[in-house]
Amino acid sequence: MTKPRNPGFTPNQEAPKAPRPKAPFARIGEKQSLAARPKDRREGRAESRTERSLRDRSGERKVYSGNHAAAKPANGVPRSPGAMINRRAADRLRSGYLWVYASDIETIEVPDADNPPALLPVADSRGLLLGTALYSPSSQIALRLISREAVDEPGWLQLLAARLRSAIARRKPLLSDQTNACRLCFSEADELPGLVADKYGDLVIFQLLAKGLDSAAVRETCVRVLREELAPRAILERPDPRMRELEGLNAPNLEPLYVSEDTDKPGAAGTHFLLNGLVFEYDANSGQKTGAFLDQRDNYAAARDWAKKLGAAKWDGGGRALDVCCYQGGFALHLAQVCDQVTGIDASRASLEVAERNFAANRSRMQAEVDWVEGDAFQILRDWSDAGEKFDAIVLDPPAFAKTRRAVEGALRGYKELNLRALKMLRSGGLLVTCSCSHHVSLAELEATVASAAVDAGRRVRLLERRGAALDHPVVLNLPETEYLKCLVLEVE
Repeated sequence: MTKPRNPGFTPNQEAPKAPRPKAPFARIGEKQSLAARPKDRREGRAESRTERSLRDRSGERKVYSGNHAAAKPANGVPRSPGAMINRRAADRLRSGYLWVYASDIETIEVPDADNPPALLPVADSRGLLLGTALYSPSSQIALRLISREAVDEPGWLQLLAARLRSAIARRKPLLSDQTNACRLCFSEADELPGLVADKYGDLVIFQLLAKGLDSAAVRETCVRVLREELAPRAILERPDPRMRELEGLNAPNLEPLYVSEDTDKPGAAGTHFLLNGLVFEYDANSGQKTGAFLDQRDNYAAARDWAKKLGAAKWDGGGRALDVCCYQGGFALHLAQVCDQVTGIDASRASLEVAERNFAANRSRMQAEVDWVEGDAFQILRDWSDAGEKFDAIVLDPPAFAKTRRAVEGALRGYKELNLRALKMLRSGGLLVTCSCSHHVSLAELEATVASAAVDAGRRVRLLERRGAALDHPVVLNLPETEYLKCLVLEVE
């Protein structure tokens, strides 16, 4: 076969050189000649991977400190701010991902390492601009992309306001006279990395979970948009202690950021809200997450409806249901609408006290009395299953067992133990609703774990539904972290 030829090129010609792409931030300093380059490079000494990753495009080696700040070049001329990332991270950003881990940063320039900027331009190893990111100097997630373009602070605040308004507009159709609480903004899923906002009746609570958001201008923008869109009674910021430590956030201001004129400031943190027609107590100064588990709203109703369909309310005159890790009674109260006996288990006495008050507020809509049991779920289930206790419906909604990928193996053992004990206690034809909110545990891993527990328990399980978080916690396909909650609805034979 004849090889193609380029008639305009002869072997003696020098190949044309492509123009070198410009970096999104200035690289100051003249090119070094071969003779001026470091001696060890001319002599061909093999460089370590770290040295290669930290050498800038002119051949200088750069010092990369623990807070991601590089030292100034030898000539003492400061560089423009910006981050250059490796190919792996650049490919992820181009595929729609929004995070860059500290280990994927090749070089980074900040004007003042002691007062790092909130925003940094991000480029690939060729110097091509990938976008602008929120910068977290002390976090493993060092960069969170907020735009595919170069954006300054005024432009970012405009984006923040517009995206928050859009996020609220998507949630308003989910609100009704039966449900007046929902997640208003879900961080990366709404193109606002690190920002979470929830509506609980007439209160709005938000969290800032990234160092780049920790500013008065960001708070003022959020409060202004939330007031204009929702006219709440009060707006409060609720810090997350773990994220505050990881991100190096400033000490929070616990005073409300906004209180309407007809509201007493000391009582601004408390209210009641509705989920599926049931009343729940809310206190912004207590509880987990922002105060309640709004992501389970649709699964609460599904558990109630499936218990009714499977006849859990008709066994010996009345079905018996168990809510394990019940928190403030979400599943238990929904099951009490159709079952005659309901028990809720949780390790937190404070949570059970709120659950009891929630039960009292809904007493007229309850078919069952609810018993609350304080204690370790694993120990209680072992004792009860060994004692031969039987239930017609069991819900397992434990906390996240796997905070990191390395914790998955241990988490799966925990999920298997809970499901094994539940399967041993369910009557034939009973309902098992089993959940995992561990992002690092996949749906396939959860299903395999429950299947293994069913084999050990000698039970046959039929999958009725695979469920996830409510619609106000949307899943973005190229952002796997947005899909964290898994819920299996099973019939046990």
